[in-house]
Amino acid sequence: MFEAVEGMLAEHREIEERLAEPETHADQRLAKTLNQRYAELSAIARTYGEWLELGDDIEAARELAGEDPAFADEAVELSERRGRAEEHLRHLLVPRDPSDAKDAILEVKSGEGGEESALFAGDLLRMYTRYAEQRGWKTEVLDATPSDLGGYKSVTVAVKAKGTPEPGEAPYALLKFEGGVHRVQRVPVTESQGRVHTSAAGVLVMPEAEQVDVTIDDNDLRIDVFRSSGPGGQSVNTTDSAVRITHLPTGIVVSCQNEKSQLQNKESAMRILRARMLAAAEEEANAEASVARKSQVRTVDRSERIRTYNFPENRISDHRTGYKSYNLDTVLDGELGPVIDSCVQADLASRLEALDQ
Repeated sequence: MFEAVEGMLAEHREIEERLAEPETHADQRLAKTLNQRYAELSAIARTYGEWLELGDDIEAARELAGEDPAFADEAVELSERRGRAEEHLRHLLVPRDPSDAKDAILEVKSGEGGEESALFAGDLLRMYTRYAEQRGWKTEVLDATPSDLGGYKSVTVAVKAKGTPEPGEAPYALLKFEGGVHRVQRVPVTESQGRVHTSAAGVLVMPEAEQVDVTIDDNDLRIDVFRSSGPGGQSVNTTDSAVRITHLPTGIVVSCQNEKSQLQNKESAMRILRARMLAAAEEEANAEASVARKSQVRTVDRSERIRTYNFPENRISDHRTGYKSYNLDTVLDGELGPVIDSCVQADLASRLEALDQ
């Protein structure tokens, strides 16, 4: 049933030997790639070993059941455990998005609703940073354009895991389901009549690209510098520290003004540019992929309204999975796990269905 596992176990042993060699760690990118793959294969090896061991235990319990009926009950319990291990192993063997092991870059932008939308974008940013804190991830604001009332017209944040996460536990693997249009229904602070308004903010999630993932020719870049500005157009500083980078072949434009140093803003802009270029390359590749893979791309389509946050009813609804709960306040405080898990499970079910066809 699990014919492919034997080859993976051999690869697991090979990587283990390579990670024990000092020269491997002289190349940090290679070591990181091998550690990520080793973590994936370790989960498979561990679960496969448990599945085999439970098979032996079941056989032994059935043999002893003739002498002691209690072993018959134990055999039933062991069979149930083996069934769960088998299902878990099957899930681990489902082909994953190659970017699932990467860190993530999130862009949150205000949309319909003016100042209220910008305030909601700030609420989303707080939700994601709180969720990241709960998971032990580090967040770093790369660029931000605040609004007059304390929200954000646009904010870009990098989310980085500590160490090597377990398969499916890296920032991009979970946060990629957040990409899309988020709709909010509530009474805005600017509303004097107490009427409920509907506005929206957009979220774009990209895997953070390593320099080896994307090749950028310096001759293809146009770099402009300008003075940073804050809410109301007031000057934040008196030097040309803000940076705008245009990638001429693709037309991708990235601006950063969050740091006081021009060099720091340029580095942040390059991180965002690499992520956008990697996302664009993956989107192009996915356009030629299977129907099953295309369905996953659809979930991160910014044009699709994926979720509604209804404040009067304290309700959050995910329109892709049908998930609904009445704890919006705690979700916005970072308790995002069950919402994302509904997306993860739907994604997994889709991939399993594709494998069975």
